[in-house]
Amino acid sequence: MKISSFLRRPFRYEFFNAAIFLILLNAGVFLIFSIGSGYMRRSMLELFALIPGYVMNGSVWQLVTYMFLHQNFSHLFFNMLGLFFFGVQIEHYMGSREFLLFYFVCGFAAGLFSFAAYILSGTYLVILIGASGAIYGVLLAFAAFYPRANIYVFGIIPVRAPILVLIYAAIAIFNQMGGMAGNVAHLTHLAGFVAAYIYLLLRYRINAIKVFFDR
Repeated sequence: MKISSFLRRPFRYEFFNAAIFLILLNAGVFLIFSIGSGYMRRSMLELFALIPGYVMNGSVWQLVTYMFLHQNFSHLFFNMLGLFFFGVQIEHYMGSREFLLFYFVCGFAAGLFSFAAYILSGTYLVILIGASGAIYGVLLAFAAFYPRANIYVFGIIPVRAPILVLIYAAIAIFNQMGGMAGNVAHLTHLAGFVAAYIYLLLRYRINAIKVFFDR
């Protein structure tokens, strides 16, 4: 069997609200993290957050588990809001199994890229948490599947989905190049976009960039 055929082999279509399950799981982890003692929070971060030095020492699961920890309620809320509005739609399009694979591939790739960037810069003990990389991948997929959909920014301003994706990407690039990353891992966001772009190209033969600029 050719590699290309293997990569494009479809899953049997099923829908079982995987996006909602991910939202509930993230909310549950955040609740435990929020009500826990200071010692418990530190332990959760050391065990599940993406800490480059720890990953190098064998804690490779952190490349996945970091996605389920969030810094504060607003961090959780906006990530889960994006997963609810856009993730549910692309889960309907892909099917739940495909969607879960897509979500975790984007999140893992974003974590792996960030890990490599931190190691190369000599930053070993930074703590990276949040599902933003995976959520940005979800946003790109939504724009690729529904390029004519309007997203109402602040509930008022209609913006085409592809344009919104490009704006998000531009902001992330500008902030990263301008040294204004702060507590937000903009590299992780960009890696989520890139992972989603490659995934859609391999699995669906959809070139998101071509879709975005196709009039």
